Amino acid sequence: MNSYQKIQKPKITEQPREKLIKRGVKALTDSELISVVLGSGIKGKSVFHLSQELTTLFQMTGQNINFQQLAQVSGIGTAKSCQLMAAIEFSRRLFQNDEIKIQESRDVYQLMKEITMKKQEHFYVLTIDGAGVLINKHLVFIGTLNQSMIHPREIFYQAITDCAAAVILVHNHPSGNLNPSQEDIAVTKRLIKSADLLGIEIIDHIIVSSKGYYSFYNKNLMEK
Repeated sequence: MNSYQKIQKPKITEQPREKLIKRGVKALTDSELISVVLGSGIKGKSVFHLSQELTTLFQMTGQNINFQQLAQVSGIGTAKSCQLMAAIEFSRRLFQNDEIKIQESRDVYQLMKEITMKKQEHFYVLTIDGAGVLINKHLVFIGTLNQSMIHPREIFYQAITDCAAAVILVHNHPSGNLNPSQEDIAVTKRLIKSADLLGIEIIDHIIVSSKGYYSFYNKNLMEK
């Protein structure tokens, strides 16, 4: 079977915006879509050439593209990098179907039911983006909770690595008792203070067990 021939770049007969209006957005190539977002080029480099460079960069990096990589492209700069990153993130938030959105404590409980039957305490950090979507679940500690073992460095390393806007703390009580211990409360207060210094929000600390869950947020225990 013959392989597909490389698709040749079509001759430019109409501007991308005109093409979009007349023929619909699906008719645009990747570089044409980017040129519509950019709007214009710079002195010495047309929007078409900027878009071609960016298309190549996106093909290399995929969804892991970041602001710094965009800003390094000659002619992009801060403003256009922000435009592109905002467009990418808006699209991701709106249309990705595999996202898990955290809207209330029950969502966390449903997500973390798996640890309710563990025989030891497991302490997790859930990293959350600015739209309330789960980025990742990180197991940071196994064992009895105490301040000396739960260090802010481990907690917020995960948040910074994931570029998270906020985190939710979750741990289980193997005994089934959902009431927070004095140590649970002390650890939470310590982490809230540390989070405030870093500009990362701790939304909630949730204790789960076979009997249900306890939310610090619901009990108004998340004050700084």
